[in-house]
Amino acid sequence: MGRPFIFSPQPSPRSSGEKTAEETAKKIAEILAQVGAIPKLAAVVPASHLDVRPAPEMVSSGIPQLDSLTGGLARGCLTEICGTASSGRTSLLLRALARATQRGEVCALVDASDAFDPTSAAAAGMEMNRLLWVRCGEKYPSRKPPSPALRADSSVGRFSSWKNQWKTPERQRCESQLGQMLKVTDLLLQSNGFGMIALDLGDVPAQSARRIPLASWFRFRRAIEHTPTAMLVLEQQPIAGSCSSVLVKVSGKKLSAVSSQLSGNRLLHSELPHSELLEQFEITAELLRSRLERKPAQSTASFNSRAAWAG
Repeated sequence: MGRPFIFSPQPSPRSSGEKTAEETAKKIAEILAQVGAIPKLAAVVPASHLDVRPAPEMVSSGIPQLDSLTGGLARGCLTEICGTASSGRTSLLLRALARATQRGEVCALVDASDAFDPTSAAAAGMEMNRLLWVRCGEKYPSRKPPSPALRADSSVGRFSSWKNQWKTPERQRCESQLGQMLKVTDLLLQSNGFGMIALDLGDVPAQSARRIPLASWFRFRRAIEHTPTAMLVLEQQPIAGSCSSVLVKVSGKKLSAVSSQLSGNRLLHSELPHSELLEQFEITAELLRSRLERKPAQSTASFNSRAAWAG
């Protein structure tokens, strides 16, 4: 219409972006200043700014050589002891429980295969009135196979028949024992009243033990992370993965043995020429992994174990 129009200059995208970034940084600084002014949060330091990582409390395992190797057993952490049969893992377990009960602590032993011997534990110096022994050796209830008519006419019957054939009685028994062990361990960790909780999986086949979900080990570790409980797991092969703070492998070597020719009512050597009574053997412990702050100077340690009848 012949009227002049004046347009204001539009800001460039670059200057707008710089202005937005400055405003965002200014708002963040204001929020941090307000949070820092709160008295309860003034002393809070981010974990990334901590100079020293808090180390867990260590307790003696009852074996000086093992304590010098690992520093002892860490409270609030999971320690794995792996080894084959007759490697000395049970001797280490009994000695650790004996030392804990002698300190006046109440301990719990979850025996997955019902292999615990109270006589050997008493000989190792364990105070039995401070030990809770949980036996998980109950046999799995037998299942009757479906009738021939059900197997022929029903797909459910065919699946049940195939499932029963796939799971052998030995496998059913192991699954029942491991299920009981997981449930009992959850209950024990929720109580927060034990100085040491030990899981004996030494006689459980390694293939069955590896079927334990990794989420269970994460749950166990989180449950004891801020408690004075030391968790000890005996096994044939490592199964807890990154959930364990210390992993020790043990191996045994026979040092001396006596023949079966003994006086009294026992059998003579002539009747059982192939039998021997183990008197003493040497245990070698190797530190495979340690997630603690302490860095050991060596990775192996050796100590001897004597049988109760050896004196």
